[in-house]
Parts: sequence; C-alpha cells; structure tokens
Amino acid sequence: MPTLTTSGRAPRPRPAPGRVLRNTVLVVTSLIWALPTWLLLVNALVPAADYSGEPHWWPQGFGLFDNISQAWTQAELGPAMGNSLLYAVTSATAAILVATMAAFATVIMPVKRKTLWFWLIYSGTLLPLQVFLRPLFLAYAGTGLYDAQFGLFLVYVAIAVPFAYFIMRNFALTLAPEIIEAARMDGASWWRIFWQIHVPLSWSAMVAAFVFQFVAVWNDLLFGITLSTSSNIRPVMAALAELQGNYSSVGPPVVLGGALLVSLPTVVLFFSAQRFFVSSLRLHG
Repeated sequence: MPTLTTSGRAPRPRPAPGRVLRNTVLVVTSLIWALPTWLLLVNALVPAADYSGEPHWWPQGFGLFDNISQAWTQAELGPAMGNSLLYAVTSATAAILVATMAAFATVIMPVKRKTLWFWLIYSGTLLPLQVFLRPLFLAYAGTGLYDAQFGLFLVYVAIAVPFAYFIMRNFALTLAPEIIEAARMDGASWWRIFWQIHVPLSWSAMVAAFVFQFVAVWNDLLFGITLSTSSNIRPVMAALAELQGNYSSVGPPVVLGGALLVSLPTVVLFFSAQRFFVSSLRLHG
C-alpha cells in the first residue's frame, strides 16, 4: 500500500534518470537545430541602413518588410519563384509517377532480377550531383536545352526519380500480395490494377515522396546557376544567389529577408502535407 503524505495524497513518483537525460538531450538538440533559424530571423529584422556588419543575436529594430521589398525588386523574386514553382510541381509530379510505375513493376509484377533493377535505378543517388554539371552543361549547350525551362525540367525529373523510387518501392513491399492476386483472378489487367488498386493504396507514400522532391527542386542552386542565365528561366535560388553577390548594394539583411520569403512555400507545403499524412494513416489504420 502506498505511503500517504500529510495531505492524504500519495507522493508523485520521481522521474527516472534515463528519462530526464533523454529529455535534456532532446531540448539541447532542438535548441542547437533552431539556432540558424533564429539568427536568420533576427538579422532579417534589422533595417538594412542600420546594419553594422556584425551578426546580431537579439532583435535590433524592425525592417523586415523593407528588406523583403528590396529583395523582391532587385532580385526579381516574383518571376523566379514562379519558375521554381513550375519546376518543382511538374518535375516532382512526373518523377513520382515514374517512380510509382517502376516500384509497381519491380515489386508487384513478376519480373526477373528485381534486385538488379532496384540498384540500377537507385544508383542515381549514389553519386554527388557536382559530377553531372560539366557533362550536362556541354550537352545542353550543344542541343539547345541550355537556358530553357524544358532543359531544367528534364534534369530535375532525372535527379528526383531515384529517391522517389526508393520510397515507393519500400512502401510497395508492405502491401498485401493477396489484393493483387485476387484482382488477377478476377481478370484485371496490370494497367487496371496499377491505376485502380496500387495508386489509391500508395497515395500517402506518393504525397510524402512529392514533398521531398518538391523541396529538393525548390532549393536547388547548382543546376539553376549552371544551366540557366535568363531571368525568365532561372529558379529562385539562382536569383537569390545573384542578390547575395551584391552585398555592397543591398546588405545582408536584404538577402536574409529574401531567403526568409522564398522558404515560406516549402514550410506551408510541409505542414499541409503533415495533416494529410495523419488523415491517411487514420484511413488505412
């Protein structure tokens, strides 16, 4: 029987040392992870005219909207964000569709050498992207794809497919094979099984893969500055990098204000998709 205190209530159990240590590590790790974001916000708030050249750790005035306005005008962020939105949505959608088809073929359909097909497709993620820059630049310059939206679209689809395939293949491995066997016994074709059974069951994984690839394409800088030069073609990170090279004219607070602005679409997409993930888990649970 538990010992009662003078107030007649049982004393609260002390937290285990392991739990306290775990919570402390989580809090410290979270603070370290949030530190760059804090510095971004604080220095983006500083009016450009009042910036002394040293980073601020605490808010010094409020010039965020003026900084964003200057970044929007001087870097032409409006057209650049439109370009990145076009690239991210179309290339991520195409990559997810291709990856879902590949996962269906190598997991659900009776094909030979499934492991070999997996490594052939997934190997696209094993090499650093920098090794593709020079050959792509030379090939694009000789074929007319340089500084063209379709050229960037092709690159983004190509680099997005391997990781999207990794996600979709792992998800396809968790699906019950009895569903496909029953559909085949009823005379359904592979094409019908893919669109009417596999895609609806894989919808949550497709959304997760889409979010990953959208963020990757939106944040791309290497291919944007290598394969485009025109303001109506270049993605938003290339435009922001050009603004960052003009410290003497705009100042770091303007650059940080622009960086804060261009990060908003990915943040909004992430939280919107997070709600979808929860609803999908409840639906399939």
